[in-house]
Amino acid sequence: MPFNYPISSFNGEVILDAKFSILIPSWNNLEILKICIESIKKNSFYNHQIIIHINQGNDGTLDWVKKNNFSYTFSEENVGVCYAMNAMAKISSTFFYLYINDDMYVCPDWDKYLFEEIEKQGNEFFYLSGTMIEPKFTNNKCVIAPYDFGTTPSTFQEIKLLEFVKTVEKSDWFGASWPPSIVHKKLWETVGGYSEEFSPGFGSDPDFSMKLWLAGVRNFKGIGKSLVYHFQSKSTERVVKNNGRKTFASKWGIPSSYFYKTILCLGKTYNGKPLRLEKNFKYRIAQLKALWIKIK
Repeated sequence: MPFNYPISSFNGEVILDAKFSILIPSWNNLEILKICIESIKKNSFYNHQIIIHINQGNDGTLDWVKKNNFSYTFSEENVGVCYAMNAMAKISSTFFYLYINDDMYVCPDWDKYLFEEIEKQGNEFFYLSGTMIEPKFTNNKCVIAPYDFGTTPSTFQEIKLLEFVKTVEKSDWFGASWPPSIVHKKLWETVGGYSEEFSPGFGSDPDFSMKLWLAGVRNFKGIGKSLVYHFQSKSTERVVKNNGRKTFASKWGIPSSYFYKTILCLGKTYNGKPLRLEKNFKYRIAQLKALWIKIK
C-alpha cells in the first residue's frame, strides 16, 4: 500500500558536463554498490551525475556515500523502488534519467551506445534499455545467459568478464522496460514518474512502460551493444512483495504478461517497425484474463 516516509536529500559534487542522471536505489548492499559505482566511473564514455537512494543504510552505506560526496536521497525505512526513484528524480540535473540496480556492473562504453541511439531519435518519445549479462539462465530472451562471472563481490571475475564482452554479440531487441533503462526528463514529468501504488516495486516496470505507451511512446528498444553484468543479487527476497500482477491488471485492464509479449514484443529482434496495439480477439481474451486476475 502507498505510504509516506520522510525522505531527506543532498546534492553532492556538481558534474557540469553530465550526460545522464544515474538513479540507483540501494538497500543495505554496500559492497556490491561500490562495484556498481566504480564501474560507472571507469567504464563510462561520458561523465554522469550519480544519485543514490539509501534505504536504511545501516550497513555503512550512508556514511560511505556522504564521505564520497555523492548526491543522495535517504529514508530510514526501506521505501522500495517507486518512492526511491521519484525522490532521486527531484534532485537530478540532466535531461536523461537512467535507472540502474545496485547489483549491476556497467561494461566499457555502455553509455556511449545508449547516447548514440538517443541522438538518432529526433524527439523524446523513446524508452531504451541496456542489455544484461546474467550468470543464470531464466528463459529471458532479452539477456545474454548463462555466463557466470560471479554472483557476489568476493566471487566476481572482472577480468574474465571484460574479455568476454570484447567478443559477445547481441542484436538490438524490442521491449525495453527494465534497468538499465533511460527516459527523457520531459516524458518522466509527463507520466509522473513511478506509480507509488506499486510500492515496494513489483509490477512497477511494466506500469511505467504502459504510462509511456499512453503518452505516445512506440519505440521501446534494447541496445545490444550496451552491456551490463547483473549479479542477480536478490534484495527482493528480503522485502514483503506487493501483488504487482493484480494491481497492473486492475489498473490497465490487461495482464502485464500480455502487454510485454504481445504489445511490446519483448525479446524479439528489433526491426525498426513501430509497435502497435491491435484490439482484436486476443486482446479481448486478455481483458477477460485481467478481470480474472483482479477478482481471484
